Amino acid sequence: MAKSQKRIEARKMRSNGESVRVITKKLGVSKSSVSLWVRDIILTVEHMESLKQRRIKGAELGRLRGSLAQKNKRLNTIREMEKKGIKKFKNITDQEFFSAGIALYWEEGSKKTRKLGICNSDPEMIKFMISWYSKFFNLGPKRLSLRVGINQSHEKRETIVRKYWSDITGVPMSNFRKTSFKRVVNAKIYENHDNHFGTLDVVILKPGDLYYKMLGLIKGLSLSRQQ
Repeated sequence: MAKSQKRIEARKMRSNGESVRVITKKLGVSKSSVSLWVRDIILTVEHMESLKQRRIKGAELGRLRGSLAQKNKRLNTIREMEKKGIKKFKNITDQEFFSAGIALYWEEGSKKTRKLGICNSDPEMIKFMISWYSKFFNLGPKRLSLRVGINQSHEKRETIVRKYWSDITGVPMSNFRKTSFKRVVNAKIYENHDNHFGTLDVVILKPGDLYYKMLGLIKGLSLSRQQ
């Protein structure tokens, strides 16, 4: 069994409440490797109690309980900050929306090839920019050309991946260019293989002077706090 496959098996076993010692023995790998592979997995109280019944040392059980408490605290903080963030931008103005789009394009967009486009793997960011294009430049789906970039190991999932991005963007699959498959560097196996959708390159067809307008807006934004 390949090392990457053993890592996936180790994480599955740990998520089901198995001890590091048992995983090490079953998979025939070092304890240090297993500990590294599963260190981010926090067991449930039920799993911890099950481990306790199997005579796990009190110190380890205490560490597990402490990790679970820290995880819950972290998740509560994330939820609270998300609520505050949503409230902060609930009534965003058109000017704020416009400036945010310029800033995002400044960071992620094409600026050196006279191509007006942006490439990213974050579906929320892609949706944000498509909405921005539509509102401020009146660019609908017919003006968008999309291209998926993904590792060659996902070639059999091409249709699924393209449909995923089509659903996310609302752009028909007929607007997609030939998928860009990245050469497989190694045979490493990933546990989230079926949940990986690569990157999406969103290009404006026939941008004309919009490309230069974008560069001008970026320049203006960059100097806005220097004046």
